[in-house]
Amino acid sequence: MILYIELERKLMRKLALSDEILLKIEKPARYIGNEINSIKKNPDEVDIRFAMCFPDVYEIGMSHLGIQILYDMFNQRQDVYCERVYSPWSDLHKLMKEKQIPLFTLETQSPVKSMDFLGITIQYEMCYTNILQILDLSQIPMLAAERTEEDPLVIGGGPCTYNPEPLADFFDLFYIGEGETRYPDLFELYKSNQAAGGGRKEFLRAACKLPGIYVPSLYEVSYQENGQIASFHPKYEDVPATVKKEIEMDLSHTCYPRKPLVPFIKATQDRVVLEIQRGCIRGCRFCQAGMIYRPTRERNVDMLKECAHTMLKNTGHEEISLSSLSSSDYSQLPELLNDLIENKEQGVNISLPSLRIDAFSLEVMKKVQDIRKSSLTFAPEAGSQRLRNVINKGLTEDVILEGAGLAFEGGWQKVKLYFMLGLPTETEEDQKEIPRLADKIARRYYEIPKDKRNGKCQITISTSFFVPKPFTPFQWASMFEKDEYLSRARIVNEEMKEQLNRKSLKYNWHEADVTVLEGVFARGDRRVGQVLQKAYEKGCIFDSWSEFFDNQKWMEAFLDCGVSIDFYNLRTRDTDEILPWDFIDCGVSKEFLKREWERAQREEITLNCRQQCNGCGAASFKGGVCLEHQN
Repeated sequence: MILYIELERKLMRKLALSDEILLKIEKPARYIGNEINSIKKNPDEVDIRFAMCFPDVYEIGMSHLGIQILYDMFNQRQDVYCERVYSPWSDLHKLMKEKQIPLFTLETQSPVKSMDFLGITIQYEMCYTNILQILDLSQIPMLAAERTEEDPLVIGGGPCTYNPEPLADFFDLFYIGEGETRYPDLFELYKSNQAAGGGRKEFLRAACKLPGIYVPSLYEVSYQENGQIASFHPKYEDVPATVKKEIEMDLSHTCYPRKPLVPFIKATQDRVVLEIQRGCIRGCRFCQAGMIYRPTRERNVDMLKECAHTMLKNTGHEEISLSSLSSSDYSQLPELLNDLIENKEQGVNISLPSLRIDAFSLEVMKKVQDIRKSSLTFAPEAGSQRLRNVINKGLTEDVILEGAGLAFEGGWQKVKLYFMLGLPTETEEDQKEIPRLADKIARRYYEIPKDKRNGKCQITISTSFFVPKPFTPFQWASMFEKDEYLSRARIVNEEMKEQLNRKSLKYNWHEADVTVLEGVFARGDRRVGQVLQKAYEKGCIFDSWSEFFDNQKWMEAFLDCGVSIDFYNLRTRDTDEILPWDFIDCGVSKEFLKREWERAQREEITLNCRQQCNGCGAASFKGGVCLEHQN
């Protein structure tokens, strides 16, 4: 680490942190920048300075593909300098507060407060207090209403912007949808507004008219006596009543980083990431990503081959991961894998997340994985066939057992199974079916002759607790209290002890108190923003990290603010109720979501997008998988 610091001194790039501080904190390489493929520009020669922020620690943020794409795309412009900022770890957070050191960008070590834009990607509800940490340490007023012309414009993007309301008071604007399409227009608007002598208010008033841009301060909400939303509408006639998501339909000819950033320290995903497609054809009723990224769009295989070879050459990485919600559904997967396997012979490992377990996938994995070291992952999500039908998982027990059998015969002995507890209509019998299914998989292993087995099989069951998300058929569903979730986990645990192959089974479950909070902020309205601020003031940060999470402080914050968790979590919403995110058009119609909610109650399956078009509304984008049904 001392060598890194000395290198920075020789480059005459003044670091924001002194040697004394850098040598005192954990992993100082998180804060010095200058990584391989980082962009160097003269800040005085650009019109717009943009700080791109991932509100979590460096190792997590450096693994995020979306920021890599936008970082490359923005910096291709001569008039923009995009720099990065991540959440300082708790040790540096404390020192920055004590010494009043303003948060800084990695590239030029400049104060974030001096930027024109602070762009924050919002990936997960439990990172919300880290967003307030970023604003606080940057010495930017937390509330958008209190910012002046001297402060950067704070813009949010990412999947959580499909319900931006819990964060509405803290952001000047939100970009809803995929970032490749509308940022050039936003930048041109900013420059023209500056040239005309306009300020924040003039810019925001004009920006709200761009597709995909939501400016919370230009809308007002009223509430009924029962707490439900009475109305949500623009304050002015020229402000759009609906904000439609932005979507990049041509993924083969849009920006993709050929020189991705390479961190100095090991990141969570220390590899080249190749996004092969966006969207998913499957239609699982709990899955927000499967709805908001419709329609499914593929990247051309020749483009992917070129990207893969160039990125490996430009990074020195020895592993490449194919990124997708369902990699098996990529139509040109065999051709792409054959090309990548040639690289494997040159020492490049291939990671294949999100594969369905079938004969083809297993044959592929044999070629690219070290079976002795790796485990296979199944995600049945529910133990019983009845509940899998409710959630439209499209996976039968026969398919699961057949896939497991093929895997065991192919040499695997470790299996990870992912389930959810607390799904709509779930019964105690459904809960008990989780370990029973795991036991059936273990039995399938022990059907193999002993001389062809590799010792005992290891089956790990993991359950998370279901959280209803906006723009899914389950957005109207109720949740449960913490004790009820833990009770359901105990039922699974006790039933596991009754299984024949219990010694081959292991069970892990998610924290229930985190689930309760995630539920509030996933479907909350503007009134829960005050709870976020209060919790941050009490010391809540890095809430997605178990060693930092403090549920007591959160409960105190809700109590202090007079906000009811039960109101947001424990009631089934009526399908006619105004939801906080109803002003957003994500392409999937509310009528389709209602139909799917009703089909779930009847335990009816809906076929996937390649088998038939189900009229979800995404065909309005005139591309992707939807074109396959047009003759």
